[in-house]
Amino acid sequence: MYTGRTEKPCCLCGRPNPDHRIDIPPRAVQLLKHSDPIAWQDIEGEVSLYFCEDDWETVRDLVIETGMSPLSRCNAARASFVLREDFEALLNATREEPDQTPLEERMLSEAQSVKTQWQDESALVDDRDLVEAHVVEWALSDLDATEEPIA
Repeated sequence: MYTGRTEKPCCLCGRPNPDHRIDIPPRAVQLLKHSDPIAWQDIEGEVSLYFCEDDWETVRDLVIETGMSPLSRCNAARASFVLREDFEALLNATREEPDQTPLEERMLSEAQSVKTQWQDESALVDDRDLVEAHVVEWALSDLDATEEPIA
């Protein structure tokens, strides 16, 4: 029996039935509002953020026109993701953290490809893809910068 959440509200205003979605890597959850209690290492796969039509216009303009990330305004409680099952409590055994590197590399590669295609006038690239590409690149860049030791 499925007991999870079936609705996908806008991550900014909470309205049901959003019109747009972008996917971010699990590590980027740390950049969302109210994300402190979430163990991003236990997230399996991509994290989906949904936006209603009104908020999507704001997000699109913020990212494409202004060059700013919307992640700090997105509520982590409204994000959609899958947490790995907690067998550690049942089995009294510790599992290793999943390696998110391949997923991050794939998402970054796709983001760079979308941005390259966007510069090509003949390529058909949707605004949603460009917004997602920028957000993924900025999030991973911000997280990598904060993890480097200060010399």
